[in-house]
Amino acid sequence: MADDMPDFDVPVGMFQDVEDIKARVARLEALVQTLAGGEFDSEVGEAPEETTADEDTDGPADPEDDWKYPPFILLLDSPEYDDELRALTEWVEGVLVPGYLASPSADARWCHLWWEHPVAIARLHALWLAWQECTDPASCGYTGPSVWHRDHLDPCMRELRSSTGPFQGCTKTEHQVAHRMPSTVPSAWRQEGS
Repeated sequence: MADDMPDFDVPVGMFQDVEDIKARVARLEALVQTLAGGEFDSEVGEAPEETTADEDTDGPADPEDDWKYPPFILLLDSPEYDDELRALTEWVEGVLVPGYLASPSADARWCHLWWEHPVAIARLHALWLAWQECTDPASCGYTGPSVWHRDHLDPCMRELRSSTGPFQGCTKTEHQVAHRMPSTVPSAWRQEGS
């Protein structure tokens, strides 16, 4: 009977597509679980029935327990902006630069004062937010890092490091910014009492 079966080759990309779909489903299940208060049953596909105020014995809900979207850095004011920039800087200087950036060149530019380039801050912050989500197996499965590299890191680096990107006037010895931020150094880095 096996001889009656036609030869069938599975396209190689199909397995990656299936893994991407699994990761998206896992991310959606995690989101639904979060929105349902952590009691979502993925087997049944439903959240439990809502409880009434009379049934709630724990008192009023704590606003800190509510799920929140991460803030986009350009929408923040101080001191939240400074805190977010400090955290972004730790990630860029601790993960991105040592792990992914080779020496700058005419074809792959980088500015050591990247935080003075608003476009770089916006792109790097978006990249960091994606990294936080895509490196969490609970929300993205095990293909999240691959998706992050393909869909986020590579396009972001192409834009930032291109000869027409925000670092176009910067070299290893010179720093030029067409659109400066209001302060030369982020206030998050200023010394107390300076």
